[in-house]
Amino acid sequence: MKSQARALPQADPKRWMALALLCLANFMVIMDTSIIGVALPAIKEALGYTQASLQWVFNAYVIFFGGLLLLGGRLSDLFGQRRIFMWGFSILTLASLLAGLAWNEEALNVGRALQGFGSALIAPSALTIVMMLFGGNPKELGKALGFWGASAAAGGSAGVFLGGVITEWLSWQWTFLINVPVGIIALLLSPGLLAKGMRRKGSIDVIGSIFVTAALVLVVYGIVTAEHNGWGAPSTVWTLISGVVLFILFLIVQATKKEPLVPLKIFKAPNLAAGNIALILLAGGWIPLWYFLNLYMQQVLKFSAFAGGVGLLPMTILIAVFMILITGKLIGKFGIKANLVIGLIALGGSMLLFAGNTPVDGNFIANVLPASLLGALGMSLAYIPATMSAMSGAKPEEAGLASGLANTSYQIGSAISLAIMVAIAGSATASQTAVDPVAALNEGFQQAFLWSGIVAFAGAVLAFLFIRSPKQGEASNTAAM
Repeated sequence: MKSQARALPQADPKRWMALALLCLANFMVIMDTSIIGVALPAIKEALGYTQASLQWVFNAYVIFFGGLLLLGGRLSDLFGQRRIFMWGFSILTLASLLAGLAWNEEALNVGRALQGFGSALIAPSALTIVMMLFGGNPKELGKALGFWGASAAAGGSAGVFLGGVITEWLSWQWTFLINVPVGIIALLLSPGLLAKGMRRKGSIDVIGSIFVTAALVLVVYGIVTAEHNGWGAPSTVWTLISGVVLFILFLIVQATKKEPLVPLKIFKAPNLAAGNIALILLAGGWIPLWYFLNLYMQQVLKFSAFAGGVGLLPMTILIAVFMILITGKLIGKFGIKANLVIGLIALGGSMLLFAGNTPVDGNFIANVLPASLLGALGMSLAYIPATMSAMSGAKPEEAGLASGLANTSYQIGSAISLAIMVAIAGSATASQTAVDPVAALNEGFQQAFLWSGIVAFAGAVLAFLFIRSPKQGEASNTAAM
């Protein structure tokens, strides 16, 4: 295994150019979850969506992205990371063209689902390539993961900003078509910048792939539609039960199959299981912050869509600078555990500030900027250690699987937490029948901030109890997966 790892061009000076390409891919994958938010009213008017069906412009992408990530990781291990990366970009580019040219809501929903499928191939293969390119040098790996984390954070925030600019100055179609030229450029650059990566002999666990993908799709589908259908509705209950049953069947298959999709022994690796749970809880604190802060600025403080996007830029800038220049050094000095715990505490603290300091007559400087920067600081400290923990101890031939698990954990945490927090906010708003509608809406946002903070604090407790910082030698081995 070690000889295979050394064969990769870790000392190739092109690795930093390759990293730029990989970070661009990560930026696009995350941006595609947020860029359409501001464009939804225009899409509804143009294609005839109802208020209920409009959610599928977002949900179709999230469900197929989150549901197919494990399969994407497995395919990258079997067929090579570069090949699957390029397959993913090909699908994403064509799907974006379909979405941009969509003539009705069915065509757009199919395009968004295919975008999610392409992204599910890109994300685990790209992260695996990053780990392989820089795994021989823990210091460089920390810096590379800083760029990687910054690209994800920037993609989420920039999506809102760019969505407002593109929709206002061009049209909603360009929120999808913007991916097409970028995808073509990425496909042209990939053969020259990216090594083929490792491939392993083996077969695809078709039954396991069907079970886990269907389970994840059903669970995410049940959660994201529960706000509209109701948590007690038969369709919601049976969808969630079906997802759980399929997941249990998946575990049974994995325990008995010779070449499973997810060898359960991988969870014996130090930190890997706890790291994935930490990623779920990190996403559970961070994604609602970004989502509800944007709504607070636009629906309570009456910012325009463009101004709301601008309001998120300080967070994006802080995350980019901190992750690239500082986080890696802090990990080297204090270890992954300390940074992860402190980061989650800071993120939880920012949510509590928002819960108690977001009045209807608030302003950006006093009520948005301080808490948002604290949350960005927490994300900057926690994301890289959580990712390193979630991939630690995996064998080189399981690197794609480990990155698929890590990405799945983050995306599923995002979808589950956001659906739950939206339900909490809606319930709190509905209970405020005797007050001004904006004040009632704001009460819902504050409850969502509060419970999201509790999720982040739970992650800090988990990290403190179960994550351990490896010694230098172990860190090198972890990085060299």
